[in-house]
Amino acid sequence: MSIAVIFGSTRENGNTEMLTEQVIKGIPVEKIYLREYNILPIKDERHSEHGFQDVDDDYNKLIAQVMKHDILIFSTPIYWYSMSGTMKLFIDRWSQTLRDQNFPNFRTELGQKKAYVIAVGGDKPYIKGLPLIQQFQYIFDFFGMTFEGYVIGRASKPGEMIHDKRALSSAQQLQQHLKNIVEKN
Repeated sequence: MSIAVIFGSTRENGNTEMLTEQVIKGIPVEKIYLREYNILPIKDERHSEHGFQDVDDDYNKLIAQVMKHDILIFSTPIYWYSMSGTMKLFIDRWSQTLRDQNFPNFRTELGQKKAYVIAVGGDKPYIKGLPLIQQFQYIFDFFGMTFEGYVIGRASKPGEMIHDKRALSSAQQLQQHLKNIVEKN
């Protein structure tokens, strides 16, 4: 089983990345940093005469890379009680991919993947981060993806993640779970 980690943070080596690194330590994964790609906002052309037009950015290359994997880990800071804008841009473009002739089986193939979420926020994330988790659940349900679990951490300033023992313990449990999956395959 191959794993891709999709990092939605714009901060390099931030708290979300730190918590995610605890989860994937010792596990072979492909790390995809959305901040390294030019992803333009979706232009809703679903109902126009010609449908969605090609967009000159990195999205198609990125989604092709993501689709190679069996397990997707979405790693995002909690910004204003939701995912980062970078992550949202990426997922919004899925609407376009659903109608892209270059990805005729996008929905079916995405529906065969397992998904996890790692999210970190500073304002009571164990409560206020739950709508974000629910948002991901709805997205995964739409595609038929299996939502396998999530880890929420509490941190704001750089480096604070190390103080959230609850999140670090949850990260260690998820790491062991993923190791078991990788070792079985």
